[in-house]
Amino acid sequence: MYARKFPVSRKVIMLFGDIALIVLSYLLVTMFVLDKVILLANLSLYQGMLPVMIVVTGLLLGINGLYSITYKRFSEILLGLFVVTVSAFVIMMAISFFVREFSYSRSVLGISLLLQLIFFSVWRYFWWQIERKIHAPREIMLMGSEDECSHVYRRMTMQPQMNMKLKYICTDMEQGNWRKAIEEVDTVIICPGMRHRYKVQVINYCHENSKEVLMIPNTYEVFCVGATLDKIDDIPVFRSQRLYPSLEVRTLKRSMDIAVAGIGIICAMPFMLATAIAIKVGDHGPILYSQIRTGRYGKEFRIYKFRTMKVDAEKNTGPMLAQQNDPRITKLGKLLRAARLDELPQIWNVLIGDMSIVGPRPERPFFVEQFTKEIPEYAYRHNVKPGITGMAQVYGKYNTTAFDKLVYDLMYIEKCNLLTDLSIIIQTVKVLFSKSATEGAGIKQEPLNIEKYDIGKDIYGNF
Repeated sequence: MYARKFPVSRKVIMLFGDIALIVLSYLLVTMFVLDKVILLANLSLYQGMLPVMIVVTGLLLGINGLYSITYKRFSEILLGLFVVTVSAFVIMMAISFFVREFSYSRSVLGISLLLQLIFFSVWRYFWWQIERKIHAPREIMLMGSEDECSHVYRRMTMQPQMNMKLKYICTDMEQGNWRKAIEEVDTVIICPGMRHRYKVQVINYCHENSKEVLMIPNTYEVFCVGATLDKIDDIPVFRSQRLYPSLEVRTLKRSMDIAVAGIGIICAMPFMLATAIAIKVGDHGPILYSQIRTGRYGKEFRIYKFRTMKVDAEKNTGPMLAQQNDPRITKLGKLLRAARLDELPQIWNVLIGDMSIVGPRPERPFFVEQFTKEIPEYAYRHNVKPGITGMAQVYGKYNTTAFDKLVYDLMYIEKCNLLTDLSIIIQTVKVLFSKSATEGAGIKQEPLNIEKYDIGKDIYGNF
């Protein structure tokens, strides 16, 4: 049924359980690990840091999506909890340093967060098992062109934990009796190419019959998301938002870029030195690789990365997108890409103002020209500075289509602000440990037999 989402009541119970586990772990460590004399001498400090830890950890759990666990793999949940623990430790250390509370024990902080990780893992596993027992597989109906439905189906098969089972496909709104088919499924997925008048009919029918409807947006619908209500006399009108951040937002972003990049280049220096030595020893070729990319307003700039491909890798092939098991990538390069260490030199691009920490990934002019011809809205992604990480990198993969990445990029530009950037930066930590995020283009996927599911075929009796 449509109400199969993780309900608010269970989220509230989980939140209160989290708070109790944070308090429990903190009390256990301060009472049994911390020296009693030190605790009594700094009692107000340790009492004051507890609510700060609760707020920080709660926000991090929410940002990493750990209050909606119904359709996640448990390994994904564990990874999220690990990222929360590491992020909470760094943030709490920064807070204690900022308020100059140097007497606050870092060992107490580390041990209490480690206990939290253990407690949270058991607590989340309990709820995860409950959700698996409550929710039966969702029967799905795809609506759109054959190519679009095939693309969505392949992605569905790669995410078995989402409990989706394809039942019907509708590729022809005029021939297929889609209303009767919708009554027999739980969820309808509408592909972006469907005509607007058909989308309205399907959405209305799904709402009337309490069916969940998922809409894959096209670029027009992305523009509508940020529209504000206005009027001409008594006629309501939508004022479309310009996909362009304000001067205030750009100023704040630049300030954060300088601060984060300045700290980042100092912290990353040991890793950069080790990487440079490994590349030089590995194949004696150049350490750095530079390339012309397209930046803000279409201005070209030179990006810097640690070299992960063979020297003159594209000499015979010309420009190519990354592929699964790409033969151009060296053995060391695969490791560097998996850990994102090859991206570290781009911190310099951020410092000199060519890039931002968060933004759409910069692409080569050759591919920008191709994508803009195919998708004219692709040009809008150059309204902001390109970034080291972005919404498309957090939610997508290397093999995510150019169109789907564009939708993420446009959504980011629409929501561009410091809070969005901080959320993406925190979630990027999780991506670093996610193998699926590094998959290249051209990954082999299961084909879809359209005729088996199409409601317009005689196999279903034409309804």
